Amino acid sequence: MNQEEMIRDVRKRLFEMQDTGYRDFHARLIPTVEKEKIIGIRTPILRKFAKEFGKTEESELFLKVLPHQYYEENNLHGLLIEQVRDYDKCLEELERFLPFIDNWATCDLLALHMMKKHRDIFIREVFRWIELDQPYTIRFGISMLMRHYLDEEFKTEYPEKVATIRSEEYYVNMMRAWYFATALAKQYENVLPFLEKRQMDVWTHNKTIQKAIESYRITSEQKEYLRTLRIKK
Repeated sequence: MNQEEMIRDVRKRLFEMQDTGYRDFHARLIPTVEKEKIIGIRTPILRKFAKEFGKTEESELFLKVLPHQYYEENNLHGLLIEQVRDYDKCLEELERFLPFIDNWATCDLLALHMMKKHRDIFIREVFRWIELDQPYTIRFGISMLMRHYLDEEFKTEYPEKVATIRSEEYYVNMMRAWYFATALAKQYENVLPFLEKRQMDVWTHNKTIQKAIESYRITSEQKEYLRTLRIKK
């Protein structure tokens, strides 16, 4: 099977999983993607397909195809990268894929659980991505800090990196706020000074507080204090 035949076959199988009602709903959540490029496949169904497809030789061929035509093809690509267990190969595939991410949902789909075994060297790539000028690559880097470096691997230099980011991109700043709200839940005493000293732009500062107050992992006492730190515009 050549590349063109493989793409036709995969696309046919993806459309067999289509839910048009879900497509219409989901399209409203990802405004940066044209509705015509969304097939409409629920994530658990796509994950199941990716797990099966990842065992085939065709999946290796699929990873060589960029850019993709459909949103779900991008998501499938990301889910196949998730299955790569070799660090260097995974990183290589990520480098090829990240510039083609054009929405928050595809970006946040990538959890990369295997990187838990490589946190000591993976952090160098995370920092590099954060310093690039591609909004979804920056967002991805912040998401990796949030997923893999807020527990036993936490260092104050990590939130410092996120706090110093200055961007006009909504989806970058929303991820920054999400990062700090999650960091408050896990590293409250270490992260609180970033709000007390107002080390972020006003929008991200206030959005962090909003998201933290909405979190069930923040205590009532902490929420009460966080409310006093809001910056009035």
